[in-house]
Amino acid sequence: MALKSLFVTRVYEASLAEERGFPGFNRELEDACRMLALEDAAGRAWCREHGYAGYTSYASLDDLPQRASVFGQLKTRLDRHARAYAEALQLDLGAGRLRLDSLWVNLLKSGGSHTGHIHPHSVLSGTVYVAVPPGASALKLEDPRLPLMMAAPPRRADADEDQKAFVYLAPQPGTVLMWESWLRHEVPANRAKAERISISFNYAWR
Repeated sequence: MALKSLFVTRVYEASLAEERGFPGFNRELEDACRMLALEDAAGRAWCREHGYAGYTSYASLDDLPQRASVFGQLKTRLDRHARAYAEALQLDLGAGRLRLDSLWVNLLKSGGSHTGHIHPHSVLSGTVYVAVPPGASALKLEDPRLPLMMAAPPRRADADEDQKAFVYLAPQPGTVLMWESWLRHEVPANRAKAERISISFNYAWR
């Protein structure tokens, strides 16, 4: 008997914490995220209007790498990881290349969550984690075949990770996670007493 693994979903994981000077860089990132949360009145208004428990710059700011040098430094690091991920996925980019299309900050308060979604206009999406207090939410990833399994029984509780319908990845400060943008994902309720701080991003093919 032979089993073939076909149409595999590959999720990229790396850590900025392994890089030289990470503690200072991460503190600067956290300070910049908190500064935006204080100064971005439009972003705070959007969060109130849409019931976001905390702050996100998603709908208000689209120039973070130009706004603060630490975000520009982060972009340089993320570009390197995006190239490595694209190579691992064996993407044929032709004459184009992957470009950072958007970068936004998330400060999720205790009890806050982010419901399941995809990023339909991008190729690669991901998140780098800045502050992950005890009890902070993991990233929940959903098997993309799930909507097609109309009559399938559930997986066993002890099923291998690559056979589960949902996988939870628990990041640490500095963790970089990337996935193809069609992969549905969510952030369950934050059980930490402190804010969970992350920076999310999209790469488009141009």
